[in-house]
Amino acid sequence: MEIAAKFGRFTLTRLQILGRSGIFLFSAVLLAFLPPFRIRRLVKEIEFIGSKSFLIVFVTALFTGMVLGIQGYYSLSQFGAEAALGVMVALSIIRELGPVLCALMVTGRAGSATTAEIGIMKITDQFPALEMMAIDPLKYVVSPKIIAGIISLPLLTAFFDLVGIAGGYLVGVKLLGVNEGAYLGKMVSAITFTDIYGGILKSLCFGFLITWISSFIGFTAEPTTEGVSRATTNAVVLTSLCILIVDYILTSLLL
Repeated sequence: MEIAAKFGRFTLTRLQILGRSGIFLFSAVLLAFLPPFRIRRLVKEIEFIGSKSFLIVFVTALFTGMVLGIQGYYSLSQFGAEAALGVMVALSIIRELGPVLCALMVTGRAGSATTAEIGIMKITDQFPALEMMAIDPLKYVVSPKIIAGIISLPLLTAFFDLVGIAGGYLVGVKLLGVNEGAYLGKMVSAITFTDIYGGILKSLCFGFLITWISSFIGFTAEPTTEGVSRATTNAVVLTSLCILIVDYILTSLLL
């Protein structure tokens, strides 16, 4: 009976957290469409999530494409199919690696910072101060982050795809001697709108998940230094797991 009671308490606690996170998300999204509209806050968050993530996304994409170029060349060369290297690199990046790796990099950089920022605001009692000035903390802090994540991730993913394909081109064509026309021509003819649409849809969902989970965990963190540190770690781990799970679900539905 004690084991059953512990399991029941664990289940009820998780269901309660899930319900609170749903209410939190609904309130933040609803408030985003109600005046006053804080455009400067939104632009600032887009800069923080998007612009400041360009460097890490660029480096990750470049070396991901280069590794794919090397691995793909030596795998395809066993079957005399080196000309299909461009197709393999492009489809791998556009369908899977681009959205997933880009989201994981943004989670590590912007997601953790979002949780820490909101947690520190809670420690320093900035939320009660905003309420005293008749400013809703959810609308002022959380809503711009969620909208900025939805806007930024597709753009970062498109940038990741281009740089990754270029990295595969550098290794495959310039270093290993694959025919340039075959690399580009077969790649262009093999990529369809469905592939691009799938990558965009995944990036939209990932941007939504990153900002939602990071903001909620920061908003509900214990108002102590240790609590914020624990919340930041939990946010990165949970968001990364959710990205991988949602990626599998979306891939299953799209294919």
